Amino acid sequence: MRTAYSVETVRAAERSLMARLPDGALMQRAAAGLAAACGQLLGRVYGSRVVLLVGSGDNGGDALYAGARLARRGAGVTAVLLAPERSHGAGLAALRRAGGTVAPPGTAEEAIRRADLVLDGIIGIGGRGGLRPDAAALVGVLDGSRAAVVAVDLPSGVEADTGEVRGAAVRADLTVTFGTHKPGLLIDPAREYAGSVRLVDIGLELPDEPDLEALQHADVAALLPVPGAESDKYRRGVVGIAAGSARYPGAAVLAVAGALRGGAGAVRYVGPAADTVLARFPETLVSDQGPEKAGRVQAWVVGPGAGDDASAVAEALAADVPVLLDADGLRLAERDVVRGRRAPTLMTPHAGEAAALLGVARESVEGGRLAAVRELAGLYGATVLLKGSTTVVADAGGGVVRVNSTGTGWLATAGSGDVLSGLSGSLLAAGLSALDAGSVAAYLHGLAGRFAADGAPAGAHDVAAAIPDAWRDVSG
Repeated sequence: MRTAYSVETVRAAERSLMARLPDGALMQRAAAGLAAACGQLLGRVYGSRVVLLVGSGDNGGDALYAGARLARRGAGVTAVLLAPERSHGAGLAALRRAGGTVAPPGTAEEAIRRADLVLDGIIGIGGRGGLRPDAAALVGVLDGSRAAVVAVDLPSGVEADTGEVRGAAVRADLTVTFGTHKPGLLIDPAREYAGSVRLVDIGLELPDEPDLEALQHADVAALLPVPGAESDKYRRGVVGIAAGSARYPGAAVLAVAGALRGGAGAVRYVGPAADTVLARFPETLVSDQGPEKAGRVQAWVVGPGAGDDASAVAEALAADVPVLLDADGLRLAERDVVRGRRAPTLMTPHAGEAAALLGVARESVEGGRLAAVRELAGLYGATVLLKGSTTVVADAGGGVVRVNSTGTGWLATAGSGDVLSGLSGSLLAAGLSALDAGSVAAYLHGLAGRFAADGAPAGAHDVAAAIPDAWRDVSG
């Protein structure tokens, strides 16, 4: 599992470690890993042109010491000092001893344009509120250069704890981060600025409970339900789907498809699209009654394409089984009813739906996904899966947050969320917790989207059909 920790936690771990090490040893560890990563990216260090963008503090010191190491290997290294009077003194002295130079005033732009590699050491993980004008101007020059860009710990201009980007920010080809990932490296919009991320172990001792988790193949494989010799369709889990309408029958079909591909032993469908569902999936159990009289299920999925049928939402929420609320179900569910449930509730909004539930602009959710998902989980007392380029899942208590990035831009297609709802509901019916069901479903759904698209457009039905391939890829 990939984990990320907040700035406060990282700072505390650094202080603890520095108290046991010789002065400057921790920075040297970071600089060594940073210089090695830069050397690998350059391929040939000797004769290359390297520019260091150096701010005040330890982030700039890391860049200066790494620059000194590259200079000793024959690179031509030039430091652009954004705050000369507050530059890291020992690091600057080390650079000069190694043959590096400081760019004279007014020459920074030309140095960047001629560089093979630019090392971003402007602001470290403590940066807040965006870049100052002089740094923002250099970022503009950097965007138009041919140089490879390496960020030190975190691209300057993005916020480590939240993933927010307030104004200009460095777009790195590679981010070399120290000790642990930071939340902003895993969550959009900041994630797209980080490029590839390399973690350098500097010996930090971190708490067992991270601020953010990201499942990997092995984690997902361990959570996937596998039928045993004594399993029957009921033991494997029966999921109820209350979805679709005369206007949107396809939503019901796609939700059922996701549920069937997600390992459900059986799917019960209630709603006005029964004939359409049966025509596509004759194994579906259909009912012309509402959720209350549809028969036994281990979980309900309510809302995709359902229109204004509030009764189905109310009946499902009254059942003492896990319920997934999506699309119209999110709009029709009463907050107090959701908060009062004993059984788990999993909500799966996209940014627009989350914004409506929170009473804020969509841009606010998209720019602060971590804060939004935590706030929603707290308001509703439910697990919340916030869909998007990086899907974020927060448990009902807000203590555990997981991020998923297995998806592809091709998943931004009508009906994709309906497939995800059915898949998540199937995993709920199999007995996974709401947090695990949402996290595993997002992971498989993202992989299925990649397999279905394979570099070309794909429809939601293609994504559903690729879920077994994703399942095999993870478990194999």
